Amino acid sequence: MRRLLHELALGARFALGGGREGLTRTALTALGTGLGVALLLLAASVPQIMAAREAREAARTASDWYSAEPAQRSDRTVVHLEARTEYRGDPVAGELLRADGTRPVLPPGLERMPAAGEMFVSPALGELLASPGGALLKERLGARVAGTIGDEGLHDPHDLRYYAGSDTLTTANGGTRTAGYGTGRPHDLVDAPLVVLIVLICVVLLVPVAVFLATAARFGGERRDQRLAALRLTGADVRATRRIAAGEALLGSLLGLAVGAGVFAVSRRFAGSVRLWDLGAFPHDVVPAPWLAALVLLAVPLCAVVTTLVAMRSVTVEPLGVVRGSAPVRRRLWWRLAIPLAGLGVLLAIGRVTPGGAVDTFPIAAGAILVLLGLSTLLPWLVEAVVRRLGGAGPLPWQLAVRRLQLSGGTAARAVSGITVAVAGAIALQMLFAGMHADFARLISHSTWAGRMTVQAEYAAPGLASKAEKAFRATPGVREATAVIEASAMGTGPVSGDETRSMTSLVVASCPTLQRLAEVSRCSDGDAFVVHKRGDAELNRWIDRTARKGQAVDLSDPFERDGKREPLLWTLPADSPTVPARPDAGGEELFGIFVTPGALTGANAGGSGAAGPMDPAALPDARTVAQVHLDDGVPDAAEHVRNTAARLSPLLAVREAADADRDQRYASVQRGLLAGACGTLALIAASLVVAQIEQLRERRRLLSVLVAFGTRRATLAWSVLWQTALPVALGMVVATAGGLALGAVMLRMTGKAVTDWWVFVPLAGAGAGVVAGVTLLTLPALWRLMRADGLRTE
Repeated sequence: MRRLLHELALGARFALGGGREGLTRTALTALGTGLGVALLLLAASVPQIMAAREAREAARTASDWYSAEPAQRSDRTVVHLEARTEYRGDPVAGELLRADGTRPVLPPGLERMPAAGEMFVSPALGELLASPGGALLKERLGARVAGTIGDEGLHDPHDLRYYAGSDTLTTANGGTRTAGYGTGRPHDLVDAPLVVLIVLICVVLLVPVAVFLATAARFGGERRDQRLAALRLTGADVRATRRIAAGEALLGSLLGLAVGAGVFAVSRRFAGSVRLWDLGAFPHDVVPAPWLAALVLLAVPLCAVVTTLVAMRSVTVEPLGVVRGSAPVRRRLWWRLAIPLAGLGVLLAIGRVTPGGAVDTFPIAAGAILVLLGLSTLLPWLVEAVVRRLGGAGPLPWQLAVRRLQLSGGTAARAVSGITVAVAGAIALQMLFAGMHADFARLISHSTWAGRMTVQAEYAAPGLASKAEKAFRATPGVREATAVIEASAMGTGPVSGDETRSMTSLVVASCPTLQRLAEVSRCSDGDAFVVHKRGDAELNRWIDRTARKGQAVDLSDPFERDGKREPLLWTLPADSPTVPARPDAGGEELFGIFVTPGALTGANAGGSGAAGPMDPAALPDARTVAQVHLDDGVPDAAEHVRNTAARLSPLLAVREAADADRDQRYASVQRGLLAGACGTLALIAASLVVAQIEQLRERRRLLSVLVAFGTRRATLAWSVLWQTALPVALGMVVATAGGLALGAVMLRMTGKAVTDWWVFVPLAGAGAGVVAGVTLLTLPALWRLMRADGLRTE
């Protein structure tokens, strides 16, 4: 043990010795390792970031959200209503509040209850409202800013949120009563296909980091072998040289841990000012999970030592030098090809995962890791096989590049293996995401839904529908608008066995509005109609079972619990015509029982055995719904509609068709994918710069000799470019093939079809662009290394 520690310490001394060149080599190794460690620590902080966001979301959720029993009014209860909106694509969360007493419960982040006409806003929302670009939103919210919401009430520093006071909010017009905040809300179960997608994202973002850490541990390999040859001359045996090399790699990795921790500590201070695709975090949330941080601290040095020992098996360190004169042994293909095939086999053996089913994440992660790591082992063989067949013909820079790749193709392949793995994983992710999200995308892009907005109130105030329809039609950027009162109608006919009682919708509107919604030729106040949906015979039979002409229908709330619902009967006139529906302003067809207000309020509205005249606005389960069709050519048309809705009533909820039909989980996963891919590509770009400079430093004497013999500097520059371009091109071929195969197998697991085989084109181009940019960044170092002082030696 004493001898082992002595030899490890000797390796550490060599890493720090050797003058400026040795220190530079160690610094490059520490920098390359530190970049990987910083990203790993950031990845280890994701659980804490998400847990903190969920905790703050649970803390600001009212206790009545999932409570079956309403809260009883007291001195501490509060009536509240969600008042979400959107401003130029950014969601704005809000809540209206009215206290029942003098000691109301407060949402987290508030010091007092806002009075009517006041609101507390998040810092980000306050900046937006104070800027010229927030004028339309300021007009919509209307209230005076009385204070700022604290961090404990926000998701992140970029959260747009407000709490506004109201003196008109009641439980009758949409509000609900709560006795507190912070009881938490249950987590929704994640669909099995989405679990597969999340597992693949984690693998794709972290495997390139592991590949680069293994590459960084081999910086300065040629100079290290020369030093070990000198040690063999002084009497050290083979085992001692390997332990000394392990000590040198160990010190570099430990310095890399320190550098990575420092980079992470500095970068986390700027977490609040960084926003990637609507994702952000407070600096105090960016804390690695303890067990993940411990895993990084142990795995990085172990990876460096193991990689160094494996690399030394390919060379023989003798007392008089490093033996490299014999012909290199050709790399074997079978085991390199077996690794990705084994990974695909593991994924195929899992079978199909379905929504709601159990998912075993470990085999999925293992299969994906085997595929991606197999691609990194396959690339050196492919580079060697291709350059071996390239002859000596071509321009001088090409000949120099080919000869260099023939001598050290493995080094060049390792330099681009990280980008190869990252691009392959990104291709698979894009294929999987496109296939899983295709159904939602088709709904959103439906032509009749384009430019549609829905404005809804969970109550039906007298005259609100007609007032809303008139106001929206006068709004800039609105082509058409319709507003109606919607309620529910149940059949009163006999029901046998387990048969479900029939139910349809009741639509109350004026004659002009009904004529726009159905093919009604003649209409006067007091008329009623049975409206069928075109081309849906089964649905129309269901409507006719409910709307029996001359018979009573039940207009009570169908969702009231049994034992509390009392029938509210109204007789459908026997002479009510049956007509087909027309598309509304949003392109959809309403169907069911259409009535004018006089049909419910007239003297003969009830008929025999019915409840008699009734107010449409007082019907149970009644709500006001307006459909608005926008003119895409008018700027901020949607914002003008939201402002009109706010002027009508702050209790109105405004939704766009795309927002209503988009799966928010898949949207959030897509944002996380883009943010993570951006960070990984940035890491790989930085790592390639470091690796390229280190390779040029190892060839410093050779470059100086070539320049001294008259070689043009431009020739050497083009040679370096070809040395990078050829492995990159082969890497893109491997990445495309492996990524498409992995994506197709993952889609097969989730039961989805491949929707786009050409997703690799922009990703392969981005990977090639990153490496081309890195090559340009290394040219200044190349010019410096080609100076004549590189011929000096000691």
